[in-house]
Amino acid sequence: MHQVSMLIGGERVQAGNGATFERCNPLDGATASRAPAATLEDARRAVRAASAAFAGWAAMGPTERRYLLTRAAGALEARVDAFAAAMAAETGASRIWADFNVHLAAEGLREAAGLTTQIAGEVIPSDVPGSLAMAVRQPAGVVLGIAPWNAPVILAVRALALPLACGNTVVLKGSELCPATHGLIAEALQEAGLPKGVVNFVTNAPADAGMIVEALIAEPAVRRVNFTGSTRVGKIIAANCATHLKPAVLELGGKAPFIVLDDADLDAAVNAAAFGAFANSGQICMSTERIIAASAIADLFVERLAAKARALPLGDPRKGPVVLGSVVDMTTVARCNALIDDALAKGARLVCGGKAESTLMPATLLDHVTPAMRIYTEESFGPVKPIVRVKDDDEAVACANDNEYGLSSAVFSRDLARAMQLARRIESGICHINGPTVHDEAQMPFGGVKSSGFGHFGGKAGIAEFTDLRWMTVQTTPRQYPF
Repeated sequence: MHQVSMLIGGERVQAGNGATFERCNPLDGATASRAPAATLEDARRAVRAASAAFAGWAAMGPTERRYLLTRAAGALEARVDAFAAAMAAETGASRIWADFNVHLAAEGLREAAGLTTQIAGEVIPSDVPGSLAMAVRQPAGVVLGIAPWNAPVILAVRALALPLACGNTVVLKGSELCPATHGLIAEALQEAGLPKGVVNFVTNAPADAGMIVEALIAEPAVRRVNFTGSTRVGKIIAANCATHLKPAVLELGGKAPFIVLDDADLDAAVNAAAFGAFANSGQICMSTERIIAASAIADLFVERLAAKARALPLGDPRKGPVVLGSVVDMTTVARCNALIDDALAKGARLVCGGKAESTLMPATLLDHVTPAMRIYTEESFGPVKPIVRVKDDDEAVACANDNEYGLSSAVFSRDLARAMQLARRIESGICHINGPTVHDEAQMPFGGVKSSGFGHFGGKAGIAEFTDLRWMTVQTTPRQYPF
């Protein structure tokens, strides 16, 4: 059992009133972690600590910030075994997924470190004689990062790495489903030597989440909010941010389409579809959620994909290597089982897998899915995936766009010009040609459209989100006025 502490002003602390909450393992119900249940005063104290540290951190030279963020990447990687144990205990994640999380999160810190010297402005020609006009980027202030449980290391680090590189200070609100996992990130950053108050970490009981988030957003010192999670909660956070006129970056739900055209390399498409659909048991915002296959190749593609899916190892991640570990809770099982029942009742064909009785859910494919079925529209966020057959490219695009989300997508074709033309018509913030829907790199502009959110994490696009752009002028010669 992991005992978690918050980090406020450089001090590891418990809740002001001593309250705690427990997270249980989704497989056997054993206590996985015990964490502080922050009070409103704890949350506000974290913001005050971040605000007090802001001036010194913002004034620090980029080389020193780069050094500290690079050290943090190393400290994160040194805890890979601890992350794997915490993720398996709290969310049922496999070792493969834990290792991937730590690796990509460390690369995110290194990429952010490299960007400390890339936060540049520009000189803009002015019509006023002798006026030196500049657009200058500067840190915004305190950034509130709210991270989810499903890719806990990647997404929590993403919530703070680039804001820190830009000179902001951070309050990270950990997920109620993986407080120990998120707590390890705070430990690594503290070990790296970041000044007190630059990174603060708070945890809250599940019942208090709304109250704590609302209080954090309302704090005047908080100047940016970034949230990764469900569209339902994202709308609530967006409304709170609007009330207080706080800019937000929101990365929300997805229903990523995976299109296989009639000229696709089927072996490559099968491997990418299996990875995109079943990595972390389908519990990724970019997970392949609608497989769209051209009728001409659908039979062969489905046969090969089903064989691949059936062979994926399933089991308790604490007992050995698996691809599909436990899903996060029985709510996921109930949701996916209901989607299977609905699809089968309306004419879909079960290709492999099926309903589950525990959080160990097999890779499941449903073929001949139609718009009348719930799984056509609803995000399963589990290892249950629909296959839709289409007759041509236009029908494939229409199917891909026939949902409220727009995060990731993929197109498989040997004809790159054809694939590019089709990709341009897909309504998503990300599209991979001949690659899986699940793919992330720290330097890329990561973000969605429609109900998948707005704003971008990563690279120079992320710099724009977490800095203020100011117009500044210097009058270098006497200026003439009309009166």
